Amino acid sequence: MHFLTSDGVNLNYDDIGTGQPVLIMTGYAGYKEIWHSQVQQLLKHGYRVINLDRRNHGHSETTTKGLRMSRQGKDVAELLHALNLSNVDMIGNSMGAAVIWAYCSLYGDNLIHKIISVDQSPKMISDDDWRYGMLDITWDNFPTSAEQMYHVHTTYQRINDETYKIVKEAQGNEKFDYELNRPLLYDHAFQDWRDVIAGLQVPILFMAGEKSPFWPAKHAEVSAKIAQNGQFFIVPKAGHILMAEQTEIFNESMLSFLND
Repeated sequence: MHFLTSDGVNLNYDDIGTGQPVLIMTGYAGYKEIWHSQVQQLLKHGYRVINLDRRNHGHSETTTKGLRMSRQGKDVAELLHALNLSNVDMIGNSMGAAVIWAYCSLYGDNLIHKIISVDQSPKMISDDDWRYGMLDITWDNFPTSAEQMYHVHTTYQRINDETYKIVKEAQGNEKFDYELNRPLLYDHAFQDWRDVIAGLQVPILFMAGEKSPFWPAKHAEVSAKIAQNGQFFIVPKAGHILMAEQTEIFNESMLSFLND
């Protein structure tokens, strides 16, 4: 399905099932098909799943417009409005989780039921009061050290075969434009979402991969303490794409939280 944003960008998304709506967003350079197992489980348990390829990601339009987190948050708001959605559960991995915080910073949490943040530190750059940033990046060594992320192997376990095949079929011969999207990555890295998280009243589950290559897994525990209604779960023997690495463990935790 397709949706046209207010600034004229065509976004691709799936909208499947009925019942309680769940909006899912993946990370930087990702495809929505990485959530294949979660979509199947959510549908099985009676959820309506809206799985979004964000602008410049997956099969959504590639553009030079709106390469900032605030615009990503506005895209979410416009999609929710177009679909007349409220009481929405939101799940995001990596930058997809940060888009949830960007949305909340602009619009609050009135339309949200619950949130699951999947392996995303709320602050990417480490300093004296935050030790859980990405790749030990500081203001002194940025942006040079940020380029290391392009060479990091994001997984610890092999992605399950079915999901891997589906993602590869979705990608085809398309290549993510890292150079074009560098402003988005930098804007993402500059954010500190802790004040936003502290102001949210909805339940939030912070999940982390025990073996995430980007940051210490403890970011999930610390983030849960910042939130008014926070929980955390560290998925054992998983890297950054934990929902596709430890599928059964992730799905059990996801459903337990959403169904509670």
